[in-house]
Amino acid sequence: MDITLSQCFIAVDDHDKALPFYRDVLGLEVRNDVGFEGMRWVTVGAPTQPDVSIVLEPPLADPSASPADKRAMAELLTKGLLRGVIFSTDDCDAAFERIRAAGGEVLQEPVDQPYGVRDCAFRDPSGNMVRFAQPRNR
Repeated sequence: MDITLSQCFIAVDDHDKALPFYRDVLGLEVRNDVGFEGMRWVTVGAPTQPDVSIVLEPPLADPSASPADKRAMAELLTKGLLRGVIFSTDDCDAAFERIRAAGGEVLQEPVDQPYGVRDCAFRDPSGNMVRFAQPRNR
């Protein structure tokens, strides 16, 4: 049996603010933009990985969720406590400079980590941490 990643999800509170970051700053292509019951899902992905997609979804993408649960998820997103995503890159420093120059909110400048990567981190417009990791040559 062969298992591969197809999709992952990132919660965003405003697709119109998130889309320029993921499309224009990171260079991901928009693959789908769907609305349903007052919610919106935008699928993006790297042109070099056509079989892997990131779905930008509402903080709680469940139309039957209670108002209290929706508020709780929105608060977690605002605090940056929901999981983001880690991208691989062949040049962490160049990715950092390009994203910073485009106005990305820097969380961590490039640094060599003890677990074998050089990485940096930004916050997306919704507060999610987005990391960029380059394997170090051993």
